[in-house]
Amino acid sequence: MRQPPFLIGRWVLLALCAAGCTMLGPDYETPSAPVQNDWLEYDDPRVDSVPPIALEWWTTAFNDPILDQLVETALAENLSLRSAGLRVLQSRQQLAIAIGNQYPQQQLVTGQGGTLRENGSSFESYDFAFRLSWEADVWGRFRRQIESASALLDASIAGYDGVMVSLIADVAQNYLLIRITQRRLAVALRNYALQQESVRISQAKFVAGEVSSLDLEQAQTLLYNTQAAVVSLEPSLQQFKNSLAILLGRPPHDMSEMFGALQPIPTVEPEIAVGMPQDLLRRRPDIRIAERQLAAQSAQIGFAITELYPHFGIDGSIGSGVATQGDQDFGDLFSSDTSSYNLFGFFDWNIFNYGRLKNNVRLQDAFFQQLLEDYRQSVLNAQVEIENAIVAFLKSQEQLEAIQLAADAAQRAADISTAQYQDGLVDFNTVITTLTALVNQTDQLATAQGTVTTNLVTVYRSLGGGWEFREGREPLDLIPEETQEEMLERGEYWQKTFEQ
Repeated sequence: MRQPPFLIGRWVLLALCAAGCTMLGPDYETPSAPVQNDWLEYDDPRVDSVPPIALEWWTTAFNDPILDQLVETALAENLSLRSAGLRVLQSRQQLAIAIGNQYPQQQLVTGQGGTLRENGSSFESYDFAFRLSWEADVWGRFRRQIESASALLDASIAGYDGVMVSLIADVAQNYLLIRITQRRLAVALRNYALQQESVRISQAKFVAGEVSSLDLEQAQTLLYNTQAAVVSLEPSLQQFKNSLAILLGRPPHDMSEMFGALQPIPTVEPEIAVGMPQDLLRRRPDIRIAERQLAAQSAQIGFAITELYPHFGIDGSIGSGVATQGDQDFGDLFSSDTSSYNLFGFFDWNIFNYGRLKNNVRLQDAFFQQLLEDYRQSVLNAQVEIENAIVAFLKSQEQLEAIQLAADAAQRAADISTAQYQDGLVDFNTVITTLTALVNQTDQLATAQGTVTTNLVTVYRSLGGGWEFREGREPLDLIPEETQEEMLERGEYWQKTFEQ
């Protein structure tokens, strides 16, 4: 069907003018959330309100080359982090789809050919056409979808950051637990050697008739208990190593070479920089995820509102058809005499489903309000986690000081009682009591030293430290080269994407 050129131009002009006229629905603004003015421990000289260490806090905090290498390996090989990077890629493609919806939504090339029989004679018929249909974005329908997809892309990047923060903290935590357990094993073995000497002394005295067999039995009881403690620590050590191997993207294996000789538990500075509570809104990935999801849902309200209004657009096609009944044949399919076109404007208005459509607007708005409350709750939870981590770190230092004094006193008491027992000045019960106290105190000391370091890791985890290591990298940079190559093997459609 042919239309006058001025009518065609009018429909095109109207559609172009209508596109981008307005945006229905609420325009998103970052909401307020309950944030305290300062930390509860703000007056403690060990708590600094300057921003925390952003990049590679594990290096600055522990200064341990082995830990640095472990974190580097985990960031390159961890499978959960790779999965998070692929979720970013998925969100990026969703945004591209949403952007593409602004342009002609239907672009079809159709064709058919066949033989027809009519009134005793047969002839061939051929048709070929190209059709294009475009709905104008009059009310911001497609722009709201782009807005939502863009916010979800931001949320997926924040999700990647969250996985990275947890990964770095988990690697540091497992590494420190390995060092703590190694230290506890070394302490237990040292105590075992001391107790072997006590058994030797009590056995010599028993043989000489100076003491009864009770002293020897008590010494052996303590010795075997310490031996049992050594055995109980060994599987824990291997389990921590297995957990670390998984974080490195590897199956459990012997990691003895990686750790080398026994190293002391890393020491840390007593001060900690935590910044201000308001910094949480930018630093914590989980808060950024909640805020970006909220922004995405706000756009969905606008999209739902646009469904209450008519949709305007243009549609048209150009094509050609021939039948071999007359003097035409297939070669005439693309001649000007056989071609035709049509172009028309249209509108769709779902006026008989207003109840359903309005209910959907209410649904999307209620979902937005729920996400708003979840966002505020995530801000509160973050502050609680940080407060708990700070107080645990500070108090573990004080606990370590007290346990260190107790361990020193226990060592002196054990030395004195052993010497006095050899001289016959005290009975063996005194020796057993002091040796038992020494075993407990030295093990508590190793544990307390480790608790200070692991509590510091918890502080950095709660502050969201470590994701800044990703800043400056494009979404495609989050996909390792070997992963890209694996995807390219399934199809070349990724080629242009990965070349960007």
